[in-house]
Amino acid sequence: MLKHLIVITLLLCFGCNSNAKKRSSYSAGTITVGNDPQDRLKESMERGGMLYTDFCMQCHMANGQGVPGTFPPLMNSNWLQDKRTESIHAVKYGQKGEITVNGETYNGVMVSMGLSDQEVADVMNYIMNRWGNTQETMVTEEEVANIPE
Repeated sequence: MLKHLIVITLLLCFGCNSNAKKRSSYSAGTITVGNDPQDRLKESMERGGMLYTDFCMQCHMANGQGVPGTFPPLMNSNWLQDKRTESIHAVKYGQKGEITVNGETYNGVMVSMGLSDQEVADVMNYIMNRWGNTQETMVTEEEVANIPE
């Protein structure tokens, strides 16, 4: 347990130090809004993939498998599929406390990365359409904005 706390602390320290620099590169980008929903989703997923690489990959891994017992998987995640609002809330505000993902219980802390509502929507669209996950409805900036703290 102590080893896990040390790893989490180190990840949080190193991850938080670089977030301010990384955020500026996403907010400087432009968001193209086309008429075709598939084009909008594709653009959102492209932005979300960059965000995932910079903010999420160090814990959830490049393949979305997470770290057993420490960081939950995003791959084929029943939590993402069944708990859309809770998933968005976790990315927007952070997550602490016990959750069960694919039958395994996790009781850790994920800090808020300080992402904008559009960035949260983009990363959610990316992870909810990768690694065996699918969604019927695209996550929008408006949906994220309406998630209560």
